[in-house]
Amino acid sequence: MAWGRLYASAFEKVRTRIREIGRVLLAYNTNIDAIHYLDGKDLEERVMRVGLEDVLKYSEELPERVESLPQLLGSILWSVKRGKAAELFVESCSTRFYMKRWGWDELRMGGQVGIMANLLGGVYRVPVIAHVPQLSRLQTGLFKEGPIYVPTVMDGEVKLIHPKEFAGEEESCIHFIYEFPRGFSVLDFEAPRENRFIGAADDYNTTLFIRDEFRENFEEIAESASLAVISGLQALTKENYREPFEIIGEHLEVLNELGIPVHLEFAFTPDEAVRRAILDLLGKFWSVGLNEVELASIMEVMGEKGLAQKLLAHDPVDPIAVTEAMLKLAEKTGIRRIHFHTYGYYLALTDYKGEFVRDALLFAALAAAAKAKLGDVPSINEIIKAMDIPVNERAKPVEDSLMREYKMEKGISEVGGYQLSFIPTKIVAKPKSTVGIGDTISSSAFIGEFALRS
Repeated sequence: MAWGRLYASAFEKVRTRIREIGRVLLAYNTNIDAIHYLDGKDLEERVMRVGLEDVLKYSEELPERVESLPQLLGSILWSVKRGKAAELFVESCSTRFYMKRWGWDELRMGGQVGIMANLLGGVYRVPVIAHVPQLSRLQTGLFKEGPIYVPTVMDGEVKLIHPKEFAGEEESCIHFIYEFPRGFSVLDFEAPRENRFIGAADDYNTTLFIRDEFRENFEEIAESASLAVISGLQALTKENYREPFEIIGEHLEVLNELGIPVHLEFAFTPDEAVRRAILDLLGKFWSVGLNEVELASIMEVMGEKGLAQKLLAHDPVDPIAVTEAMLKLAEKTGIRRIHFHTYGYYLALTDYKGEFVRDALLFAALAAAAKAKLGDVPSINEIIKAMDIPVNERAKPVEDSLMREYKMEKGISEVGGYQLSFIPTKIVAKPKSTVGIGDTISSSAFIGEFALRS
């Protein structure tokens, strides 16, 4: 398969059309990412001081939230051991203070909305309307220049202004991100791939705080959008999710009535009640994006525990198990598009057909590789610098398996009345950072599809 030629063609197609799709509405979460690059010796010393036995039990099974230092350090080890990302809310004030004293190496824009706003508006120059729960001076300073707008009310009218025009003092939307490279070693653990653990010290996004002007004027705000992406549900709990979900349901009704396709960017959601609520809402979305940990967690609440285990049993993830899980999810919810991304390859299951689905995945993979290689992508034209990154060789058995099982050709086949699209990704051996890669992938693939439809 000449994937290099397909990559180049897909990039050019999307690049020339991407600004034709109109405004993209993004809700609900932004925050500040405080990134700390882990040092094995330092982490080991911290584990020993806290108590090895207490820490190790959380390296086997994640808690629902972080309420102590053993849970924080054990959760970091859980991610290291598996090379998989996880995010938990840090409830303990003393643990938050510990993380602040531990420090960080750099601050970046965080939250799915914040990352996507900077990518779509700041890099692709696609106009975005972003809900920002806390507009502090530090937060607003992290937004890129470009067509990025936040709704506000002035003299009784809704105005869209760049977030830099806001200024505030409070800072409480900080996510502490502990990054590690492939081969990172601590105690008896060695990371099979680069990734991170996120400790969310954030009292806004954990309750899905929605600004009054956004909620009260949502229909007027939505009328100016062509597409929408919803995210930030992952930190809710069984104690606090009901009211936010009522608001989300109202917003989805408005978006559906306006005929605006809506993508849900899923994220690791520890609370089972919230996962069930998300599952119940999925039928109102056009699309959902998730990885193997997130797909497995949805299979668990659907009662497919054996399938959930299969999704986490192999590296690379078994594509036949992934396809089976996506089919079950599509059939249960009626959602039109499921985008699965994992280390090394992407799959999309759609109830519509066309090469544009595969090409959008290729564009997204190139954008993700550029972000991993460069750390920050200044413009869409810089994405082409990722063309020299080799296609993942370990995806060849995945492709072969799909060809045998589903008679796939050029990354496309028909499965159970749906189109299944596959691409192998480009792997950056030593990425500058993994933060925001998933959001880059999902938003690029979603809007890339609609750029290619235009």
